[in-house]
Amino acid sequence: MLGHEHPGEEQSQSPEDRGHGHTHGALDRAILNSERGIWATKVSLVVLIATAAMQVVLVVVTGSVALLADTIHNFSDAATALPLWAAFTLSRRPPSRRFSYGLGRAEDLAGLLIVGAILTTGIIAAVVSIGRLFDPPEVEYIWAVVLASIVGFIGNEAVALFRIKIGKEIGSAALVADGYHARVDGLTSLAVLAGAIGVWLGAPLADPIAGVVISVAIFRIVLESGKSVISRLMDGVEPEVLDEVRTVTDATDGVEEVTQIRVRWSGHSLLAEVNISVNPDLSVEEGHRIAQETHQRLLDRLQYLANATIHVDPMGASGEEHHQVMPQDNGDHHEEHDGEHIHHGEEGEEPHGN
Repeated sequence: MLGHEHPGEEQSQSPEDRGHGHTHGALDRAILNSERGIWATKVSLVVLIATAAMQVVLVVVTGSVALLADTIHNFSDAATALPLWAAFTLSRRPPSRRFSYGLGRAEDLAGLLIVGAILTTGIIAAVVSIGRLFDPPEVEYIWAVVLASIVGFIGNEAVALFRIKIGKEIGSAALVADGYHARVDGLTSLAVLAGAIGVWLGAPLADPIAGVVISVAIFRIVLESGKSVISRLMDGVEPEVLDEVRTVTDATDGVEEVTQIRVRWSGHSLLAEVNISVNPDLSVEEGHRIAQETHQRLLDRLQYLANATIHVDPMGASGEEHHQVMPQDNGDHHEEHDGEHIHHGEEGEEPHGN
């Protein structure tokens, strides 16, 4: 094996120490994305609190259970911005000796809290709505319910578009999930509107039925958001990301073969490990240069990539299968040394390479 080249600077260094390293641009981009995430959560928090506060007043005035369910959900949606805000703030901290990869995972944990909060509000809304099916409330001031539902839809859809846009731009699954959560809130506000119209037409059960519909919509978004967030926590990544890493690496001058790729998310940043093979006649310095060029090309081409570790091996001895330590068997043992597996047999037997 020619060697394992790690173009990035030590993870425990501060951003200032990395100023002349290979990862400076990627770190700046990651910090900037965290700042944009914080900005997005602040804006959406203000809009949703204002929307929900107005709905509270109208719930008290009208007694609409469907509007109550929608209001509870809107407050929950606003509250989920807080752990996300905290997570983006933590992700800006530099890596330390204890957390050598940084605190990007805090964003994924915030995503779990968001899913849990959505599930909780869905259960509350369902219990209240089902109870009112057997005891339909008297809804007064239908016009106020209609007004509140329209305002709720506009406010939530505006926040949804904003969160999804910023979330996709910075690669934040948690922020995108929160955006779709807001979109469902907007659609459920339209369900409130349908319930109010039903009551106005003489069907009092229309209001609690609309509340049940809202609850079902909440549970659906729990499933969709949960799948995305849990996938990130389990190091799931979109297959097309691996294809893009392979394409960029293959096109690098001096790379003979790409033998293995690992990619995972850490919050809204990607971390990659790539095994490449080069001509075995190259010097260590030349192999290092190819690793550096591969590293820089990946950072330039992949929008969310924060860092990449490039492993350089000679042709014919590249990939994890060549880096295994073989188990001992009947006194024999194998050692891995510079890409070769050296076999040591019984006394007097000449060692030989595989």
